[in-house]
Amino acid sequence: MSQIIRDRIRKKLHEAEGYLMLELPRHALEVLESSSEWSSMQFEASFLKGEALRALERYREALQPLETAATLRPGDIGVALALGWCYKRTNRLAQAIDALDRARRHDPDNPLLHYNLACYWSLAGNPGRALEELRSALKLDPELQARIADEPDFEKLRGLPEFDLLTVGSAPLT
Repeated sequence: MSQIIRDRIRKKLHEAEGYLMLELPRHALEVLESSSEWSSMQFEASFLKGEALRALERYREALQPLETAATLRPGDIGVALALGWCYKRTNRLAQAIDALDRARRHDPDNPLLHYNLACYWSLAGNPGRALEELRSALKLDPELQARIADEPDFEKLRGLPEFDLLTVGSAPLT
């Protein structure tokens, strides 16, 4: 592939990424679908397409490009979080948990992975695992505590003494 083609591909990807940053996912998707020359930057194109579809709330469609991106870079946290988001919204909770578990093996100290796993385990009806993940998330990033009160995914945990201690910040995080 010539340098001219690679530069054109890179420019298109930057354009699509810019549209996503401006919260214009339809424009990003148009750019990504206007070319079939993505083979040299398949991860980037797949991830951006998945993100554009996710922003448009087309979660089922977003899964295919995000799964492609995850295959190409299994440890990418952004891809794992996006996959989890889409799996959850397509009622595939076990796959959401699996996607984040795989990513956690690559980055065990990422607080967002633990926080989202806490959400998914709560939704799955496993309070023990949910609380374990939430404790880990808060230990890694205490500022996440501000999100807990308004998090609808934790509805099944509310009223549990261990959860209530975490929400007021008086529980030891070890």
